[in-house]
Amino acid sequence: MLGRVHAAVSLLTAATVLTGCGSTLEDVKITMATGSEGGVYYSLGRGLADIWSGRLGITRPQVVATAGSTDNVIRLVNDQAQVGFSQADALEAVPGSDRLRALARMHDDYLQVIVRADLPVTKFGHLSGRRVSIGGRESGVEIIARGLLRSADVTPQEVNLNLDDSAQAMQEGRLDAFFWSGGLPTKTITDLTKALGVRMLDLSDVLPKFRQEKPVYGSATLPASVYNLQSGPVGPVITLVVRNFLLVNEKMPDDVAEALVRQLFEGQPELVKAHSAARTIEQRSAIETSPVPLHNGAMRYFREAKV
Repeated sequence: MLGRVHAAVSLLTAATVLTGCGSTLEDVKITMATGSEGGVYYSLGRGLADIWSGRLGITRPQVVATAGSTDNVIRLVNDQAQVGFSQADALEAVPGSDRLRALARMHDDYLQVIVRADLPVTKFGHLSGRRVSIGGRESGVEIIARGLLRSADVTPQEVNLNLDDSAQAMQEGRLDAFFWSGGLPTKTITDLTKALGVRMLDLSDVLPKFRQEKPVYGSATLPASVYNLQSGPVGPVITLVVRNFLLVNEKMPDDVAEALVRQLFEGQPELVKAHSAARTIEQRSAIETSPVPLHNGAMRYFREAKV
């Protein structure tokens, strides 16, 4: 409780300080909910922490590894974090998420269904009966995996493992396949392809029905060169796409939110060094955060930038 009060007081103090001439944001304290340490959220979170602390003079935000989107939304709703990443589909599952606001639409996540190349698993339906990780509990990966498996009537032996544990289990022969939703490329999967023969499943036979049921998702074609896969069918893979948002609680002062968004874009060259997925973040698409309203402070920045 004291932590939540301190965070709220810090942000309110920052809002007051911001309005003064020659003032700074020194009193702002931010905890940022990201995701698995091997995922894109975590890399971007660390990059943003460096940018915001370096450019705004605030205490470096605490970057917290989490289970993923649903976990992040819960933390934001409960004031356990002031900033967090989430897939667009995760918010509807958490009570109180209507109190959250978006700073920006970030990169898009791509569903990656990774299987051992030495198994006769070349279609989504072949996952039935296999040992498959559907992502960590309270993660955006789990939301997608459960929905797609249910839609396609596929019934694997499900386990809940995060990305790093899934890759480790596959290398040890304890797992046949795993789901991952993230930016491209994801370092953990890149590393896995160097240690083990794997393939990525094409989902073109199951996506049309699922997207009709869940219009929040899109689709995209990924070239094999994303991970330089050498095993299994070589060629483009059709998969699912979901938008990512950078979220805050509605209580964040407008001036603080505006400053964070401004440095997200002014510091974007530095963010790209943290992860190449940051190259796809654009001002014009950043305002497309439906069904989450833009924070008033973010809207102020985008209007000034004439987006």
